[in-house]
Formats: sequence, C-alpha cells, structure tokens
Amino acid sequence: MATEESKVSDDGYVQPVVDVPTLTRLLDGEHAALRDKVRAALVEHVGLLHDADEMPRDEFRDRVLDAVVEMAGTGLTASHFPTEYGGGGDFGATVAAFETTAFGDLSALVKIGVQFGLFGGAVLNLGTKRHHDAHLADIAAGRLLGCFAMTETGHGSNVQAIGTTATYDASTREFVIETPDDASRKDYIGNAARHGTMAAVFAQLIVGDPGGEPENHGVHCLLVPIRDEAGEPMPGVRIGDCGHKMGLNGVDNGRLWFDGVRVPREALLNRFADVSEDGVYSSEIESPNRRFFTMLGTLVMGRVSVAGAGISASKVALTIATRYADRRRQFTASDDQPEELLLDYGQHQRRLFPLLARTYALHFAQDGLRRHFDDVFSGRTADEVVRRGLESKAAGIKALGTWHATRTIQECREACGGAGYLTANRFAALKADTDVFTTFEGDNHVLLQLVAKGLLTDYSSEFGDMSQLELVRFVAGMAVDQVVERSMAHRLVERLRDVLPGDDKWNQDSGLLDPVYHLDMLRFREEHMVAGAAKRLKRGIDQGMPAGEVFSRVQDHVIATAHAHVERILLESFIAVFATLPHGPNRVALGLLCDLYALTTIEADRAWFMEHNRLTGSRSKAISREINDLCRKLRPLAVDLVDAFGIPEELLRAEELLGWQ
Repeated sequence: MATEESKVSDDGYVQPVVDVPTLTRLLDGEHAALRDKVRAALVEHVGLLHDADEMPRDEFRDRVLDAVVEMAGTGLTASHFPTEYGGGGDFGATVAAFETTAFGDLSALVKIGVQFGLFGGAVLNLGTKRHHDAHLADIAAGRLLGCFAMTETGHGSNVQAIGTTATYDASTREFVIETPDDASRKDYIGNAARHGTMAAVFAQLIVGDPGGEPENHGVHCLLVPIRDEAGEPMPGVRIGDCGHKMGLNGVDNGRLWFDGVRVPREALLNRFADVSEDGVYSSEIESPNRRFFTMLGTLVMGRVSVAGAGISASKVALTIATRYADRRRQFTASDDQPEELLLDYGQHQRRLFPLLARTYALHFAQDGLRRHFDDVFSGRTADEVVRRGLESKAAGIKALGTWHATRTIQECREACGGAGYLTANRFAALKADTDVFTTFEGDNHVLLQLVAKGLLTDYSSEFGDMSQLELVRFVAGMAVDQVVERSMAHRLVERLRDVLPGDDKWNQDSGLLDPVYHLDMLRFREEHMVAGAAKRLKRGIDQGMPAGEVFSRVQDHVIATAHAHVERILLESFIAVFATLPHGPNRVALGLLCDLYALTTIEADRAWFMEHNRLTGSRSKAISREINDLCRKLRPLAVDLVDAFGIPEELLRAEELLGWQ
C-alpha cells in the first residue's frame, strides 16, 4: 500500500509532499464548518488554559461556567437537541463539536459534557414531551444547570445494584427519594458541588400496586431539584464537595444524599416506563434487564464523546512533541557538524510515529463510530443488531482511545525532556485532565467485557440482558468445540497463503505491505481468540465449576479478545478511508501511516502470532526492519501530518517548547 502512488526513483521511492489543508478537510469531514467555529470559540477562550494554573479553585470553576454558558449561546453545545428547543436535531454534529472542543481546556469540555450530554441527554432520551417542554430549552441555553447522578460510592460500573431508592407514595402522588447509607450516596457528580440546580437521579423504583406489596422495578431516572433560587440545598438534600482532584478542577464534582426528598410523579423520566396516579407500574418492555439495558443504551453518546476527546488530546500532545523534535538539537556525529535534530534519530521516530499512526487509525474509526451513532439516534436505522453493534463499538473505541491518550501524552512528555515537565508547556494539564477518561463513562476493562459479550453471543437477542454468569451459561450451551475454531482458522490460513506466496514456513518478505495480509493477520487473531474463549467457558461448565469462577478464570482471555477485535476495527476503518482517496501525495502519506499502524500492531503482539504459528522469527525481524523503514519515510512528513489536525497555535500554548530557537 505504502508505495502505490510513488514515482520510481533510483531506490524505488519518491518522497511525497503533503497537502495539509486538503488533509485537514478530510479529517474534519462533513462537519468541517462546525469544527472551524469551535476552533474560533476555543481561541476566544484560550485564557482558560492559563487560568487553570493561576486561579483559586472556586474562582476557576466559576470562570469555566461562564465560558460554557457563553458557548451555549453560540449554539455549539447542544446540536443534538430538537430545533424547537434551541438545537439542530443533529447528533453527529454534537459529537464533532465535542471532539474539537477537546483541543482546548478540558474542564470546560467536561462541564459541557455533563450539562448538555449527560444531564441534557437524560432528559432528551429518557424523558417525554412534558419533560422536553419544561426543561430542554433552558438546558440548551445554560439557564438550567444540571447533573447526572448515577454513580455511587459503593457502586460504579454495577449500576443495576445502586442503593438509592425512589418509592412511590400514592396518597400524595409523589416519589420519595432516599439514600439508605453512605455507600449509596451519589459520588463524583459533575456540576453538583457548586452550580447544579437539578439532578437526573438514578434510583431503584419501588412501587406497590393498590392493595399490594411494594415491588422493586429496577433502576429508573427521576428529575430532582437540588438547589433553590438562592443556591441553597433543597430540603432533604445534602451536598458535599469532592475536593481537589488530579485534574479537571474547573469541574465542581460533588456528593449528594437524599433524606426523604419528595418529587411529583411527573418527575419520573417515563419514555420506557411509567407509574399511574394510583400507583400502577407499566412498561412496554416486560423484561427488567432488557428495560435497564435499553435505558442505558440511549446514553451511549457519553462513550462516543469521551472516545473522541481522548483521541483529540493525543493529537495535541503529538503536535507539540513532533514540532519540538523538529526544532530541538542534541548531540553530533562529528565536530564539524551541527547537532542532530531529535526527530532525525531513529529511536525518536520509533517513539512518536507509531503513536501518530495509531492516532490516525483511531480518528478514522471514531469518525465511523460517530456516523453510526448519528444513524441510530437520528432514527435513520432502527435495526436492533445495528444498535447493539453501536453500543459495543462505542465501548471498545472508548477503551482503546482513552488508553491511547494516557500512553501518548506520557511518551510525548518524556520526548520533550525537562521542558515538557513545565506547566506552561501544557503536558501537565493534558496528563492530569485526561487520566480519568479511562474510568469515566465506564471503566475500560468493564467496557471491553461488554465488547466481548457481543462477540461471544453474536449480538443475539439475549445480548443486552446477560449478566456475566448468564453469559457463561449461554456460551456453554452453544455447540462450541475445536471444529469451530479450526474451521475459522482454516479459512484465514488459506487467505494468508494466497497473500504470501511461498512455503508453509511463511518466512518470505513478500506481502509485508499488503493490506490483505495485515487484515487477515488481525482477523485470524480475533477469531482464534473468540473461539478459544468460548471453548474455555464451555470446558469450565462441563467440568462442573461454578459459572462465576469460570468467568473469573477466563476474564483475561475475554478482555484480550475484545482488544484484538477493536484493533481489527481500527485497521479496517483506516483501509476503508485509504481506498476512497484520489491518487496523489496525501494518499501515499496515509498509506505509510496505515502500514505503520498495521505492522506495529502485529509487532506488539508478535509473541502471540509466533505461539500460534502465524509468524516465524525471520519474518518477525523483517517486520521490524520494515517499521524502521516506514519511520524514515515518514520523517519528512511528520510535521505536516500533525499540522493537519488543525489545532490552533494559541491552544498549543507550549511557548517554551515551540518558541525555542
């Protein structure tokens, strides 16, 4: 792929010249105009980056709020709301704006996510017209500030087991919200400590039919006022401050307790379930588990958005580190020569360029995820399997995208030496503010288990209802044996042999830059892992082990399978974009990056491929040699490739690094 567009020279390769504006337009996609508006707004509020270091915490929190409300007035924060409430009815535009906003101060980004994505999204997606008419316009304008009260001290990822209760009192037609113990307090809730006046509270809904015993109908969401007009807590509401955090200190994370707080029956967000005045519970979704997962599925925008934000933060770090390495000199080969540029060293290229290639791969996968999300939430597709696939893909890209941000920012900081440690050069904020991305909107390991669940069940109708134990029993009941694994492997082995002419030792150098070879290697790994995990789950049950113990023993295999699946999605997304590009230098440049992503992914897991006879020692060495060659070819393009991200100079902030002569 990499040399497809190159003109023949003495060594068979001619260095392309990247058309940066054209590449930026490709990356910005159909929302390019919106992204440019967001860039302009971020430059206008660039002072937030400095204020985060200099202002006292509460003063900075108020400063962030002012910026968020001002951005809300421009219409850049709630595009997914219907037009009659101040939005544009465009879910994809909201995600695109959020991704771009992540180039700037991340406290403002998260504040936007809490207000318009989580709180506003709960009202929009879980509520009905009465809630929309009452609140959406005020939420979109920033007049009604809210928070999303799901997480509890004792229950984070296991939302179904939260302890907060909402008990219906038919005599007053009210729900009584109660925090039974400190483990059930709402914790880490953005907008709660200082600014929020209403909370979307997730609680166990307890309703007794007239004359009957109270029954727990599972987790539902209700709108609960938490502050009055004077800013004081409402009766029965206790509010605490989570205090200083590793980062994102412009977001007022707090804790909430509810002591017999009463809200009207209409406070229940009743899109999927309702309670009549006389206390009769009803829902069109009979299964409590399915009802719960349907509710959570409507909130997938948070994961889609956080994935994009992590990728954008990686772009900022790579832009600073790459441009610095193109200016900073260190050591010389001889006394009569100037010192070498950092970016000319092979090891420095090895440190940064694979991360750059993976960032591009994640970008294109995220772009596809955003379109998938828009199709589902706009109503263009109502297919259940497509929706399940969206939830899985969002979980997987969020996990790999945010882990990538953590790794990339650290590597870029180190690549900038001591200067990268200075607060003025932005890495301190990038590291601190993005670290929590790996755990909010779902712990990454838990999210990869969701991905694996879809793979093991093939998104069957039972997919959304299954607990871990039910998953084990479901898989154990399938016809999973060695024949399944061998049949899948056989198909891929035959394809790989077609790609790699030669003997069965697979030790030829041919095909190293063939995208068919790359994809088949990653597909083989994924399918082998899926079948292997299924076999291990079945074997454990067949041997009489408890389902919980079986899952625990196979959990690492399950997560590795999901990781392999998402890496394959990234490569497919990259190759698909490459295939659409017109002939020219940009196609060559992206081909180099795509090859580098594919080969470094194989190289990183070379032990697995060798264990499973898909890679010989000699071919493994050939891959490493090819990676080094790709890095050398990317060296003259590197600055252009990061400039194509379109990050305004003002937001890079790193005067100590980029202004150094």
